[in-house]
Formats: sequence, C-alpha cells, structure tokens
Amino acid sequence: METLIVLGILLIFAIVVLVRTVRIVPQQTSLIIERLGRFSRTLEGGLHFLIPFVDKVRANVDLREQVVSFPPQPVITSDNLVVNIDTVIYYTVIDSRAAVYEIANFIQGIEQLTVTTLRNVIGSLDLEQTLTSRDQINGTLRGALDEATGRWGIRVNRVELKAIDPPRSVQESMEKQMKAERDRRAAILNAEGVKQSQILTAEGEKQSSILRAEGSAQARVLEAEGQSRAIKQVFDAIHRGRPTQKLLAYQYLQVLPQIAQGDSNKMWIIPSELTDALRGIGGMLGKDSSDGSDGAEMTDQELAALGEPEASSFEPFALQDAKVALEEARGQAARSTKEATEHASPVSSTQPPARRPADAVPPPPTHSPSEAPALDSPTAPAPQPPADSPPEQRG
Repeated sequence: METLIVLGILLIFAIVVLVRTVRIVPQQTSLIIERLGRFSRTLEGGLHFLIPFVDKVRANVDLREQVVSFPPQPVITSDNLVVNIDTVIYYTVIDSRAAVYEIANFIQGIEQLTVTTLRNVIGSLDLEQTLTSRDQINGTLRGALDEATGRWGIRVNRVELKAIDPPRSVQESMEKQMKAERDRRAAILNAEGVKQSQILTAEGEKQSSILRAEGSAQARVLEAEGQSRAIKQVFDAIHRGRPTQKLLAYQYLQVLPQIAQGDSNKMWIIPSELTDALRGIGGMLGKDSSDGSDGAEMTDQELAALGEPEASSFEPFALQDAKVALEEARGQAARSTKEATEHASPVSSTQPPARRPADAVPPPPTHSPSEAPALDSPTAPAPQPPADSPPEQRG
C-alpha cells in the first residue's frame, strides 16, 4: 500500500518536472525566462527545454501589431474652446525584454504620453485648424510617441484621431454658419442662372426682331416693286390700246358710284372732272359716231416714246393663250389615241387612215412649249376682233 502511494507521488513529480522542463512557444510570441530571479534569456517560437525549479517564465509577450483605443480626452485649443478627442494607437513590441523590465505597464504609459502630447499639439491650434489638420496632428503625435516609447522596446506605427467633438453651442454655431454659407452660394448660383437666361432671352429677342424687320422690309420692297410694275404695265397697255376720250369718260362714270360707297361717307363732293366727263359724253352723243378721231388718241410718235414695256418679274410664270393651249391638248390626245391604236392592231393588218370630223379642231402648229407666245409677252400677237365689231371695240 505504501509502495503504491510512493509510486503515485513519484509519477506526479515526474509529470510536473516534465511540464516545467519542456516549453513549446507559439509563433510571434516571446517568453521572458528568469533563472533564480534574474533575467536569463528570451525564448522565441519553437520547442525549448528549461531547468525545472530553476528557470521561471516571467512574462509572455505578443509580438504582433496591437491596437488600443483611448477614451475621449478634453483638450483646450488656442482660442479657449474645449474639445473631446478620441485617439487610436497602433503599436508593435520589438524588444520584449525592454517592454517587461523598462516600464511596469507600457499600455498605461502610452495612454498618458498620448494625452500630454495631444494637449501640447492642440494647444497651439485653433478650432478651425484642429478640425482641418488631422494629418498634421497624426504625424506630430506619432513622431513624439515613437521617440518616447523607443526605449521601452515599442514602436508606434500609426496614430489616428477617431473623433473631435467641439462643444454643443459651437456645433450649433458652425451648423448655422455652414447653412448661411450654402444659402449664399445657392443664391449666387441662382442669380447667375437668371442673369444668363435673361441675357440669352434678350439676345434671342434681338435677333428675332432684326430678322422680322429685315423680312418685313424685303416684303414691302417686293410688294412696292410689284405694284410699281403692275401700274406701269397697266399704264403702257392702256396707252398702247389707244383708248378714246369716250371710253375713258364712260369708265370714269362707272367708278363714281364706288367712291360714294361706305357707311362713313355722309358728304360726297363732286369732282370738277365730272363736268368734263359729261361734256365728253354729250359731245359723243351729238357728233357722228363714225368719226373715230376725237383728238384723244395718242400718236405713233408718243407710243414710240413710251418704249418697250419693262420685263416683268413674273415672266417665268406667264400663261399661254387658252385657245392655243386647248388646241395643243387636243392634238396630243389625238396623237396618243393613234399610237395606242397602232400598237394594239396586228402587224400584218393595215389600218385605214383616220378621218377627222368636220367639226374637229385643226392640230396646233409644231413648236415647242417654250416657243409658245406668252399671254403677257410684248411680241405676242394680240387677238384680232371680228370684222363686224364697232370701231370702239377694235381699239
């Protein structure tokens, strides 16, 4: 029985000795070994053997990059405003022996060093610079912390300002200021847009007015030119027709009722020419109608002085005489009918010549449409009146 107890005690002792002797260190982990209370060595990743009850593991240090976030710290700016700043520190232990023996708690040391350095940096900046100079503050903090923690075996990789919270009253003032600034910019942009739109509208109205004025001027010029040519052609046609004084007096009497028309005509003044017209008509009734020369006709020298009529701008649109056009149309229809009949009949058979009815219109003269005399052309022969017409109609 006692032997079993002794064997059990020896087995437990052997297990304890084995555990204290053999150490397996993970990767990126460092063990600080002390022998008899004094630093002996540092164990890196792998399998290691210790002297039991002589060597002791003082600390287990993680060599990976660590991230620590510190609570908001009140900091006073140069313009006497208190802001709360949250910081985040990224660090790495590069010397585990210095991190264990040079400082008791390097995390607390980094926190306090960050607070003091942050107050020194922010104290030289105003609120506007603090809010807009984060990169500069981060670089200054990293340089100061890396220099101070170097002897602790710690390297500060990065420092970030997580949040900068000004006082509530300052935040409201800043919001109002930003709102006013945005409203001002919006008003300026709106005014610029209205200005540009009015300029473009005025420019468009100016151009349209100029174009309308030019079109109206050209239309009036063309209308006046057309009226002028029409009056001159009528004038020349009347004088070339050699109207007698009797015909002019008769036309004058026909126009007089048109002068008196209208609801607004309450008083009608008889022109002095009316007596001359009545005198002409009386002379016409009193004289022999066979005498056609009354001195009112123009002589050949006066007609020659008038010269040839001016070329009308509407000559390209002159129409043919109605009789000539009708004759040409009938001739073309007869020729088309003849050609259709010839194509429809057999080749061997001969068609008798078509007889033209007695009342058929003779075919038109063989000339091109362009050579057809125009109705208003000065060289076109005027239609001759019948032989039995009175002398006035012949004129």
